[in-house]
Amino acid sequence: MKIKDSVAFVTGANRGLGAAFAKALLAAGAKKVYAAARDPASVDIPGVQPVRLDVTRPGEVLAAARDFRDVTLVINNAGISNGGGLLNGQASLDAFRVEFEVNTFGLLAVSQAFAPHLAANGGGAIVNVLSALSWATLPGTGSYSATKAASWALTNGLRQDLKAQGTQVVALHVGFMDTDMTAKINAPKSRPEDVVAQVIAAVEAGESEVLADAISHQVKQGLSAGAYLAPATRG
Repeated sequence: MKIKDSVAFVTGANRGLGAAFAKALLAAGAKKVYAAARDPASVDIPGVQPVRLDVTRPGEVLAAARDFRDVTLVINNAGISNGGGLLNGQASLDAFRVEFEVNTFGLLAVSQAFAPHLAANGGGAIVNVLSALSWATLPGTGSYSATKAASWALTNGLRQDLKAQGTQVVALHVGFMDTDMTAKINAPKSRPEDVVAQVIAAVEAGESEVLADAISHQVKQGLSAGAYLAPATRG
């Protein structure tokens, strides 16, 4: 699909990668960009339409789909990382559930709600923001990696289920980006703007996957060699 004259709906659009998506889509000629966030007042991007949306609240998801039927491009960007391990008892279980609600069930809920509108509007596209951690786990990222692995599987399933209606489904895998989520990590980081540029090019080229940096390429290539079985380090 073409970005020019498209109507985009971006979740988690008030900062970081989501804000970069909203700005770049406008610059690429999108006719309209709905910028969704839990607090719409936190969206300060000229030219977008702020939307109140907590992806864990089914009523808000359904209301957004009801109100914005002209959408042709969905960017499932909303995500969190609680930075917890897996063996901290009830505390880790509770944090794990919250991550799954946002990163996985939220992604699916938004996709389900907007899929009929995409079909009615010619097919369109869904972009799901995943991670190199869909395929590997670093110390302390067990729960986050699990949500992203599940979201990768959901993305592959959505691609099959939406093929008949002509909806393109794109999986974005990226390592460390220069956003609030990785602020405490000392490692080379991609610029969100550079990642978004790759995604826009992939959408317009009809591609299904974006490996946005060297880390994503390396991790995916290592899967066949069993790299995911070895303890990972940040390097």
